[in-house]
Amino acid sequence: MYNFLNALLSDKKGGEIFTLFGAWHFFYIALTFFTVAVVLFLLKNKSADLRRRTTRTFIYIAFGLYILDFFLMPLAYGEIDIEKLPFHACTAMCVLCFLSYHNRFLEKYRLSFVLLGFISNLVYLIYPAGVMWHAVHPISYRVIQTLVFHSIMTVYGLLTLIYEHDKFNIKKCYRDLGAIAFMTVWALIGNYAYNGSSDGYSHFFNWFFVVQDPFYAIPESIAQFVMPFLNIIIFFAVEIIVHIVIINIRNRNKKRLSSKPY
Repeated sequence: MYNFLNALLSDKKGGEIFTLFGAWHFFYIALTFFTVAVVLFLLKNKSADLRRRTTRTFIYIAFGLYILDFFLMPLAYGEIDIEKLPFHACTAMCVLCFLSYHNRFLEKYRLSFVLLGFISNLVYLIYPAGVMWHAVHPISYRVIQTLVFHSIMTVYGLLTLIYEHDKFNIKKCYRDLGAIAFMTVWALIGNYAYNGSSDGYSHFFNWFFVVQDPFYAIPESIAQFVMPFLNIIIFFAVEIIVHIVIINIRNRNKKRLSSKPY
């Protein structure tokens, strides 16, 4: 059984490989937004409760895929990939969004987790560097699992923004800032705990990009001191922009409704 599963899940080398903005990459991007369009169409005249339950289903699926991956990685790669630990915003926000439905304290920050998770997963979906580095066939488990996970997280975030836009309050953006700050500290803990050398093995991770500039524009000697603060500033600025977009959409909807004849 192990040999069969290993052959099925292991990286497929040779022939076509997954490339940035290649046909397979565009397929996953298109599939993501097609899924959102289908859900919006099917739930157009449905109750708010059904919309919330449908949206919640996507985070349950994403969390299930994330946990299942830890059981399948030893079969696929012969080991558990440490980088899949929840120290990136993509995976950490998946766990926190899931837990926020079952914990009263975390529930208060759910929309902040959703916002950070949506932005980080969308960025990865557009630029899936972790998959490209391995240069494997597009139908390899590594590609399918990673892109499907980030696609589902993007769908979950976008549906939440659409169906619960009235709950987003820019006056409570301090919660968003708190979530980003927490993610930064959490990533620093992960990086400093797992980075290093031992018994001839060297490990370097850059979870949440807090120890090294992913574009190598900032010198390595100062990146570890600059990136934590730069990350907080950039992500918070993007989230404020999202809040402003939501406010503008709300205002336009109000004007449209008020202009309708009775």
